[in-house]
Amino acid sequence: MSTRTSALDAVVFGVDIQSGDVRGDAPSYALVQYDGEDVTRDVVSHRKLRRLIEDVEPAIVATDNMYELAADKDQLVHFLGSLPAGTKLVQVTGAAQPEPLSRVAKRHGIPYGKDPMQEAEAAARLAAHNVGQEVSAFTDTTEVKVARGRSTGSGGWSEDRYTRRIHGSVRKRAREVESDLEAENLEYEKDVREAYGGLANAVFTVEARPSDIPVSRNRSGDVRVEIERRRRDGIEFRPLVKRRDHVLVGIDPGTTTAVAVVSLDGSVLDVWSSRTSDTADVIEWIVERGRPIVVAADVTPIPETVEKFRRSFDAAPWTPRSDLPIDEKQHRTREEPYDDDHQRDAMAAALFAFDAHEDQFERIARKIPPGTDHGEVTARVVAGEESVEAVLRDLTEDDESEEESTEHEPRELTDEEKRIRDLEQQVDRLQSHVGTLEDRLEAKDDRIEELEGELTATRQEERREVRQNREVTRLERRANQLERERDEAREETEALEKKVERMKELWKLDHSNFADVSAKKAGLVPVKVVEKFTNGAIREADDQYGISAGDVVYLRDASGAGRSTAELLADFEPQVVLKEGGLSEMADAILFDRDIPVGPADDVAMQEVDELAVAREEDVEGVIDDWHDRAKERQKQQKASMVDRLISEHRAGDNEA
Repeated sequence: MSTRTSALDAVVFGVDIQSGDVRGDAPSYALVQYDGEDVTRDVVSHRKLRRLIEDVEPAIVATDNMYELAADKDQLVHFLGSLPAGTKLVQVTGAAQPEPLSRVAKRHGIPYGKDPMQEAEAAARLAAHNVGQEVSAFTDTTEVKVARGRSTGSGGWSEDRYTRRIHGSVRKRAREVESDLEAENLEYEKDVREAYGGLANAVFTVEARPSDIPVSRNRSGDVRVEIERRRRDGIEFRPLVKRRDHVLVGIDPGTTTAVAVVSLDGSVLDVWSSRTSDTADVIEWIVERGRPIVVAADVTPIPETVEKFRRSFDAAPWTPRSDLPIDEKQHRTREEPYDDDHQRDAMAAALFAFDAHEDQFERIARKIPPGTDHGEVTARVVAGEESVEAVLRDLTEDDESEEESTEHEPRELTDEEKRIRDLEQQVDRLQSHVGTLEDRLEAKDDRIEELEGELTATRQEERREVRQNREVTRLERRANQLERERDEAREETEALEKKVERMKELWKLDHSNFADVSAKKAGLVPVKVVEKFTNGAIREADDQYGISAGDVVYLRDASGAGRSTAELLADFEPQVVLKEGGLSEMADAILFDRDIPVGPADDVAMQEVDELAVAREEDVEGVIDDWHDRAKERQKQQKASMVDRLISEHRAGDNEA
């Protein structure tokens, strides 16, 4: 028989959206009311569905998707809050990541069709067999608030008495509520706010649901009582019942014992290994995860330790024809995670055992009628070597005999039956936290597939963004380079424009067509300004406005020049050199030898225009004339000096003779 507890002591509503959308206007629903025998079908509006739930108060409202009843989380919480105290909302397809309704119905032998009314009926029948997750948005903690039912505003001459009366009524009602809670032996915490003449309000935080609290919401005269169930941070799912499914177990014995549990559909439920656990610990671990119908090993013959575990569960053995090669075990477990080789070997044994029995499981499933526990039938056929027909006939007889036995006095249990009862009770205790492992694992598999799809899409998007960022970076670098080139071009243009302006000024001076110079200023000559008497300054002046033969050159600082500098300047063959400061003897001698006139700039009246200057032609000619006069005198002195030197040398030669 099925180990599930029936939910058919009350009506179950199966609901599926018939047309429209809960987010739109006027959706309609396929509604199936199922009481275990009779099925009532109808198509109703959302408002009528809510009214029927309130009037009938079904034990369960079952659906394959809770968001067919509410557009979003807030509306879902509101819907849950409006349900009668004894009504649960159940999502039969699982928790946060539901699986297809067709798969759930097939697994539990429930008829299924794609029509909304057929889906609603499948949901109702599944919930009636305690399949699904209860959807909850509230905790089991309830706040009961006793407060003023009216304002204590202005009361004229009697305001104080009026306020005392209201606060006194609140205190009296709070005492009554506290007495009712204590009478029901409910745990609670009280928080009161005292006020003039009594209490402004009292809040009781009760560890119970509203249906378990002997206080109702009301408003009477000076006092109102509000009851509000405390909300959770989010939506929570809880399985309707804890159940133990039949499983296949693979065991790898040795210094480290490893165990793997596989469901009847071939899904790996859990795997575990330990160096310190004894036989009892291993059995307890297996019992917490299911009822073994096959115990498998990866070697042949079956090891003695594995055989002991098999006998403990009265399960069928499975071993390969020869020891499983490592490469085959690795290939069979390639999609499953494991921590060590022992877990891999145990998992491989269980999976190969499933492969060997898969066709048999499918043949058994095809013969089992809807509503019958597949696991129980499969276990008796595989482990007990019974036929499917005999098991089904026996289960039917057991159902009838169970009904008949209720009419007679219970008989004394044998020692074996007592031991079985104690073991079953122990199993039920151990199974309190693993009731929905298979459903959860299947949901996790679906979630993993979904996340892998999202991961692939995310990686593609990241690669696209990386390529885009690289292109943006390249364009930014190119833009920065172009901006630098633009700034350099602008600077070069400005320099050239300035040079052009200077060249224009120079051209005007050279051609005696200077617009700012009037007729009375005729006779001016251009002067090329050199900042220092150095090679660099001379070349810079030549680059800017050119120095050619016959130019007047003005040295702002004539000191410090050597042979090469003087020769560089002399190579330009200037008409005259005007200087500030004194020349070195070397530079003076070179310029003199090259017949380059040199004179003080103070003797010439100059007017500077930017880096250029103009001077009176007559002043320049005066400097040249003065230099020629000095040059003649200097030549005479040089000749006299030379004659004196020759005479001295001649006399010196005679004396030696």
